[in-house]
Amino acid sequence: MNQLKKTLTLLLLLVLATGRILVAEEGMWIPLLLEKYKIADMQKAGFKLTAEDIYSVNQASMKDAIVIFGGGCTGEMISAEGLLITNHHCGYGTIQRLSTVENDYLTNGFWAMSRAEELPAPGLSVTFLVRIEDVTERCLAGVNESMSAAERNRVIGENSRTIQNEATQGNDYTARIAPFFSGNQYFLFVYELYRDVRLVGAPPSAIGKFGGETDNWIWPRHTGDFSLFRVYAGPDNKPAAYSPDNKPYVPKKHFPISLKGVEKGDFTMVFGYPGRTTQYIPSFSIEGQANYTIPASIDLQTKKLDIIMASMEISPKIRLQYSAKKSGIANGWKKNQGVLLGLNRIKAIDRKIEYEKQFQEWVQQDPERVKKYGTLLENYRKIAEAEVPFQMASVYARNAGAAAEIFNFAGRFLSLLDAAQSKNREEVARLQERLKPMIASHFKDYHAPTDQQILASLMEAYSNGIEEAYQPKLLPEIREQFKGDFAAYAAMVFDKSVFASEESTTRMLETISVSKAKKLRKDPAIQMFMSLSELQREVISPGLIPAQRQLPELQRLYMAAQMEMEPERLFYPDANSTIRVTFGQVSDYAPMDGVKYHHLTTLEGIIEKDNPDIYDYRVPEKLKELYRTKDYGDYATREGQIPVCFIASNHTSGGNSGSPVVNADGHLIGVNFDRNWQGTMSDIMYDPDLCRNISLDIRYALFIIDRFAGAKHIIEELDLVR
Repeated sequence: MNQLKKTLTLLLLLVLATGRILVAEEGMWIPLLLEKYKIADMQKAGFKLTAEDIYSVNQASMKDAIVIFGGGCTGEMISAEGLLITNHHCGYGTIQRLSTVENDYLTNGFWAMSRAEELPAPGLSVTFLVRIEDVTERCLAGVNESMSAAERNRVIGENSRTIQNEATQGNDYTARIAPFFSGNQYFLFVYELYRDVRLVGAPPSAIGKFGGETDNWIWPRHTGDFSLFRVYAGPDNKPAAYSPDNKPYVPKKHFPISLKGVEKGDFTMVFGYPGRTTQYIPSFSIEGQANYTIPASIDLQTKKLDIIMASMEISPKIRLQYSAKKSGIANGWKKNQGVLLGLNRIKAIDRKIEYEKQFQEWVQQDPERVKKYGTLLENYRKIAEAEVPFQMASVYARNAGAAAEIFNFAGRFLSLLDAAQSKNREEVARLQERLKPMIASHFKDYHAPTDQQILASLMEAYSNGIEEAYQPKLLPEIREQFKGDFAAYAAMVFDKSVFASEESTTRMLETISVSKAKKLRKDPAIQMFMSLSELQREVISPGLIPAQRQLPELQRLYMAAQMEMEPERLFYPDANSTIRVTFGQVSDYAPMDGVKYHHLTTLEGIIEKDNPDIYDYRVPEKLKELYRTKDYGDYATREGQIPVCFIASNHTSGGNSGSPVVNADGHLIGVNFDRNWQGTMSDIMYDPDLCRNISLDIRYALFIIDRFAGAKHIIEELDLVR
């Protein structure tokens, strides 16, 4: 294994020796290795700083200004007083939870005009990176090629736990070891987590979510997708639980903000936490997604979204209850459509097949390769194709079986029923205490008639869309009992289930007994939850586990083989929610014949889209007034317009939402929030002609904070570069 590490390093160094430079826009690079492999390319592209300015453990660097925001976004520090900017859609769940009908911060926005007005956000945390270390040699100690995959993983797991424990001993850090190149290399990431995070500002959804799902993943874009939070710390500037006495966190580094704006061709760098990419998988893995699981997900999500969106038109209360839920579903739904479009447009499967032919020819040229890799793709294909029916079963279980919230909600009470029937009074009391606030939280954002419609529609789709062998056993019985009338079944569930209302659920919780627990086992919502659990346990998991055990090892070998076949190619590792640097340039693009998109959008476009009859295009009156009076302050372009968004050729993914976009001087010029629809297949295959990241122009955020919100005190704590 030591030899493998040396080989991987040699492969990368050979690239530098040959002077071969790949398209700069593609790739997600580990900041620890920039000095060794990529900083020269970045500087040739226009970057004026050094690798140490980006990542260092010896001095303050950009990495100290970047956080994992919540569980799946990126954020960045923009002041010496703990102020953080991320996307509006990243803060959306927090803003929604802090909102009420009386104080609807989603609709109306929120601006703290003093530190005392900043709103604590329970459950929200931000995580700073402390350091990265290559621990490949230590992780692979004791591993040899004769081991089974299970034994290999066991040894690596034990080694990883030892390394992580060492990294967190005697401090408050957390640690994670992540595999790279499909398990051919390993890096340790040490983090520091802060839990006192408070909402400082958010524009109304008419700005922060302008265009709604209609414009999502689409360019041109006119969305003011940002929100502001402040990180608080204890008196020693270290993490501390929420306290009114906590002080704003003083970061080691924060980003200066440029007012110079962007021009076509300008250098751009995105620094953040991309979620997951699969650039090196074979054709048949893409086929399983493109031909089966993605189309099925789109169909089921469409049905659910249609019901939710119709319900949201009924009242402001329902709109508030379902805003975050709708956005969560719609985001993946629309992205999936773009993925299919992009894969077909660039003929991704055909390109992979051609590559695999070249791979097989290379293998056949050497007896040792034949011995090692001769049947690799054949074995890989068999297992991947055998997995598809169970992947489809999982898609239907998640998107149809669990589509109605009442089922999973009911399932959360099974432990209470177990405790009651076993007469464990202490456990019952503990669960009553824990479940009571959960009930209130659930029903705050719940509308039973909407859930009933979802249940009827998606259960019918479940019944008709997949073979009975992959359905919960209860479903065919329901179809027969109700003669295919799933609306009647849904009505019965909501009529008889105690979990359909807050009152009946609370009453059940407070009066639970042995006899009531036994009776509750027959609750129709509990019964379907248990039937779905049985399906997962007895059908889906047994079908997926063999593939999940074998496919990673096959992909590891295939990844190593690809790197061996192309020794002059500089491979970048797939995204895995660890910090990465990507770089490119501000760039327009032409998605189809006769169509070419400009790189920048302006306030002019927002006014052009204004339509009071369409919720997603209702421009706030104050914003229209600012447009009429041209009250733009220092934030306009040379042409006298307010910039809103821009596109560039940075290779980004999910998780890069909220990432800083910096210029050649390392100054913040934007906040990344999306990709173009035609380029969303970049998680699987990047295409430099089609793939663009979409960013909020930081000048639009400043304009909204200053001129729209009147929060000049926020502007005053920023370092603005004119």
